[in-house]
Amino acid sequence: MAQRQNYAVKMDQLKQKKIAAGLVSDRFPEVSGMVIQMTYFRKGLNPVLMLRTVNVFPTAYAYFNMDCMISGCIDGGFDLSPIIKEMVKKHTKLRKGTLVCCGKNADLASDHAHIDYEVTITFNKKALKTIS
Repeated sequence: MAQRQNYAVKMDQLKQKKIAAGLVSDRFPEVSGMVIQMTYFRKGLNPVLMLRTVNVFPTAYAYFNMDCMISGCIDGGFDLSPIIKEMVKKHTKLRKGTLVCCGKNADLASDHAHIDYEVTITFNKKALKTIS
């Protein structure tokens, strides 16, 4: 029962964070869409944990903090918000990089997981014309 309540609290907190982040259309009106491709890596024999593609539409929340997929990771994850904010500001269409999980895990080293990411942003044609 306690586990169910903890999960409900966690989901409510996540919902509040997403609402506070606002919608993509409000925060980044010049963006018509984004694709975030991530490869999750972990320490061990099979380092690739997961491949993930997230399609972001203007009606989605502008919340870009991806959870760490390692069991037992506390306060971890990968915050793509500063990367996306900079890309929109500079009208960069493509960016690749690596982020390391900053979370703690009692069983694993502090560098227990990382992602390689590729963010592709499509801008509205009106927004591109005003820049040119």
